[in-house]
Amino acid sequence: MRTLSLPTGGEMPVLGLGTWRMGEDAGRRAAEVKAVREAIVLGYRLIDTAEMYGEGGAESVLGQAIGEALRAGDVRREALFVVSKVYPHNASRSGTRAACERSLQRLGLDAIDLYLLHWRGNHPLRDTVAAMQSLVAEGRIAHWGVSNFDTDDMQELARTVGDGPGCAANQVYLSLGERGPEFDLLPWQREREMPLMAYSPIDQGALAEDDGLAELAARLGVTAAQLALAAVIARPGVAAIPKAVRSVHLKENLAAAELKLDAATLEALDRLHPPPRRKRPLAMI
Repeated sequence: MRTLSLPTGGEMPVLGLGTWRMGEDAGRRAAEVKAVREAIVLGYRLIDTAEMYGEGGAESVLGQAIGEALRAGDVRREALFVVSKVYPHNASRSGTRAACERSLQRLGLDAIDLYLLHWRGNHPLRDTVAAMQSLVAEGRIAHWGVSNFDTDDMQELARTVGDGPGCAANQVYLSLGERGPEFDLLPWQREREMPLMAYSPIDQGALAEDDGLAELAARLGVTAAQLALAAVIARPGVAAIPKAVRSVHLKENLAAAELKLDAATLEALDRLHPPPRRKRPLAMI
């Protein structure tokens, strides 16, 4: 699996597993744990979650799956890259720390690899940054970052960081159907060698039904969803975290990470879903 270097040291896989909507229904828990376990066995090493997902339920699902995988010897803890997020209303100095400890308890981990501010709220950025840097210093998180930050937000954040460890990544909505971040946010992050994590990279499955993509994908011997996902992570500095629970989708997404798209294919994709020609507000789901 190809990896991206973090500006704060270390690396992150270009493809991971998203857990949004997991942990919301106790009746689905066993199937969700099984799906995460299978993902780990297949080779997924980046797994993304948040305290918001199922109000901690997704973290609990992930924690159970990781615990079982570690006990079974399917993976070593140091091989996993676990991402979670703090709610904006919890992101004060003391609130960030408390939220992190709750997440760690649900995950059953001693440290989170990357801890993100889920989106901007009312707490001053300087307070959230100070809390994040303290958590890094104490070893409770390895890196910190943000989510749903547009270019102006990132510029303000950069002015706020000070001498402590800086922002390692920004997670935003990016797909062939939503290419807005490519106009200025992605170039800004590339200049700083800061990965952009793309959530909903297949437009929550909608691109799997795109006729134009399906025709182009058929020529390559892949599905429309695989082509859409491969197109996102073909962009330098971009990782993607599609959610999947079905075995076939887990395998297809993993295979998409190995697709090599030539210039002609990329040009055809640009004709189907043109890149932005002007600044657009950052989309959020």
